[in-house]
Amino acid sequence: MLARARRRRRLQRVLPWLVVLAAFLLWEGVVRLFQVDPFILPAPSVVLGSIVQWWQPLLENAGQTLMTTLAGFALAIVFGLALGVAIGSSTLMYHGLYPLLIGFNSVPKVAVVPVLVIWFGIGTVPAIITAFLISFFPIVVNVATGIATVEPELRDVLRALGARPVDIIRKVGLPRAMPYFFASLKIAITVAFVGSILAETVAANSGIGQLMMLASSRFDVPLVFAGLLVTAAMGVAMYVVAAAIEARTTGWAMRGQQGQI
Repeated sequence: MLARARRRRRLQRVLPWLVVLAAFLLWEGVVRLFQVDPFILPAPSVVLGSIVQWWQPLLENAGQTLMTTLAGFALAIVFGLALGVAIGSSTLMYHGLYPLLIGFNSVPKVAVVPVLVIWFGIGTVPAIITAFLISFFPIVVNVATGIATVEPELRDVLRALGARPVDIIRKVGLPRAMPYFFASLKIAITVAFVGSILAETVAANSGIGQLMMLASSRFDVPLVFAGLLVTAAMGVAMYVVAAAIEARTTGWAMRGQQGQI
């Protein structure tokens, strides 16, 4: 049983790499088999060559995109956690603010970016705000859900023991919401990159989105795909960081899944 568990853990570590490798091999094989023009769909080997050729601009613009994404993501964590706690712990706040949040989240962020450019000009600020806006809602919803689903019986027992509402939130609600919170972080960090890239494609002086737009204007499709792969790699890296923090912080919530296939 112990040897089987070790084999399963080793398989879990290498399986993502095997799946990614298989996807790239399939992509390469399809392009070569059907002789697809690189202008339509470049092979991974061609994209890799573009990354090697343009590694310095890619690195510089990736740093800019990562900086704006993390800044917007940090703002989303602060405001999303605070508002999620407020909504989850108050029925009045829930019914009062939820329609407004849903309506605002329904607005396409691509329509908001031009307004942000008018307000703040071309540059980093619209990208940070767009990353914040697009990653804010999942955090609010998940934190509010985690706090609101604390059992009423548990609340009654704590009140009978003299606990104040703030004590219930701090000692029961927040720990209960942590798995929801970290689940939202893994979603929010990936969509935050979408917000940054979106703003950079509309109006920015640097960033992967701006680099991809320049490459598109030159019909350099391999460089466009190189930008996409770099963005995907950054998103995966941030997801892994969030998952590692989740495992160290809320590993108790995952104990029941350790023996599952």
